[in-house]
Amino acid sequence: MENDNVRSDRQDWPWSDELDALIAAPENHALLFENESVRVLDTRIGRGKMTPVHTHCWPGALYVRSWSDFVRRDENGNIILDSRKVESLATPPAVLWSDPLPPHTLENVGENEIRVISVELKKRKT
Repeated sequence: MENDNVRSDRQDWPWSDELDALIAAPENHALLFENESVRVLDTRIGRGKMTPVHTHCWPGALYVRSWSDFVRRDENGNIILDSRKVESLATPPAVLWSDPLPPHTLENVGENEIRVISVELKKRKT
């Protein structure tokens, strides 16, 4: 498994690599696999826990292994998304898509652990 600074190919990404999920929130994100095309993360957020501010610079497919209600906030603490207020999330999908995510936290406000396997798709230089 690689874990070198391959994010440098994201010249359009304005946030520091220090905010990358693996660096800023390592207690919540584990690297399962990485190469020049993809990065696979195992994300876990315990009941009542909140991640530190972090980013995800690549889009990806998310495989939901365990779901719980959550609140996503921006780096200033403003609520971006409260899953309890989104009707389509009342019955969460097993797989969903995520665009790159700027600085945010995620707070588990539900009864279960949140566990998601994300396959982030890196863009190749052209």
